Amino acid sequence: MTTFEPEKLPRPDLTRPVHLLAFGFGSGLSPWAPGTMGTLAAMLIYLPLSQLPFEGYALLTLAAIVVGIWICGWSARQLGVHDHPGIVWDEIAGYLVTMLAAPAGLVWMLVGFVLFRLFDILKPWPISWFDRRVGGGLGIMLDDVVAGLAAMACLQLLTAFLGAT
Repeated sequence: MTTFEPEKLPRPDLTRPVHLLAFGFGSGLSPWAPGTMGTLAAMLIYLPLSQLPFEGYALLTLAAIVVGIWICGWSARQLGVHDHPGIVWDEIAGYLVTMLAAPAGLVWMLVGFVLFRLFDILKPWPISWFDRRVGGGLGIMLDDVVAGLAAMACLQLLTAFLGAT
């Protein structure tokens, strides 16, 4: 579990809507594993979105990614910290990517959570390449979107192997 020292980092003003979103409605302010807390917040966002038809879910996930580039970049610039550990909108978008076309149910939500966190924390290639080489809001978002794609691929393979729908 990663800890960071929030007292040594600039604190966002959560009354500003962009900071509120970037920090996952406050979940990213957790002193323990803010990325994991942001992913837990993503699970709560996923629940109502999972009721949408695939096209609607995919469109809203794409919107979360595109708008997230700006949200994360703006928040990071305002705070003067490139990838502030508390910025977790990228985890929210990454988890939503993971859950594209996932079977319904709490078990699959948890499997998606574990897979996404593993890819996000371990950052195997090419995730690590994006994490190191791409800057700004795009860089903040891109490694998590790629982690979400890898987790989604694993989740889909697992559901196919188990015959889940």
